Formats: sequence, structure tokens, C-alpha cells
Amino acid sequence: MNALFHLAYHVNDLNLARAFYTGVLGCREGRSTASWVDFDLFGHQISLHLGVPFETTDTGKVGDHMVPMPHLGLILPVPEWNTLADRLRSAGTSFIIEPSLRFAGEPGEQWTMFFRDPAGNPIEIKAFENTDQIFAH
Repeated sequence: MNALFHLAYHVNDLNLARAFYTGVLGCREGRSTASWVDFDLFGHQISLHLGVPFETTDTGKVGDHMVPMPHLGLILPVPEWNTLADRLRSAGTSFIIEPSLRFAGEPGEQWTMFFRDPAGNPIEIKAFENTDQIFAH
């Protein structure tokens, strides 16, 4: 078994979270109670609990962009990344960073998109044509 991550964080509305994580991101819902719900986020477990979402500040300088810190992220294969980008656009998602290629021709060249869930939690999704570039410097 490959190592999987588990991440738990707050949302302020479980119904909005369910609609976004299942309907837009395509996650499968797992166990739940009245105060939390688990999702399969592309093979990883996230647990969304009712509460005050974590505070973020736009202090992460990446290329020419300032991005929210902290944020959660995921690396997908390019075809899945493109499918997700299309689903997010179709859903009218407001992007912090539109789906795009950054660091073209440089170490770490990657496709990226940055957006927030309905509770305001920032999410970055990346893809690499060459996975050897994930940790390139």
C-alpha cells in the first residue's frame, strides 16, 4: 500500500461542503455524523468538521502570485488535472490562480490551479508532465 494522507479541517456548512466535494471535485463520501463527514479525495482521506475554517493570509509568494497560506494541495496526473479543471470551470468556480502552466521550461514545470472551497479553505491542484520534476530544484 502506498502511504496516504489524512487531513481534517473545518467547514461552516456540511451540506455546502458535500455539494462541492462530491458534485464539483468528484469525491466519494465516506462515513459521517451530524458534525463531520469523510471524503475520498483522489485516494486520500479528508475529514470536514463543523467549525470555524482556519485563517489564511496571502503570504505565499510563488512565481508572480501571492497565494493563501496555509493551503492544502494535491498532485494529479495531467489527464485527471485537465478533467478537474474543466469541472471547476463548468461549476463557475472563482479561481485564485486560473488553471495554467507555470515555470515553463524550468525545473519544477507544472500545471496548477488555485481556488477555495465554499468555506473559504484554499486548495491547490498541480500536475506534472514529468513526475521527476516534482522535487526538482
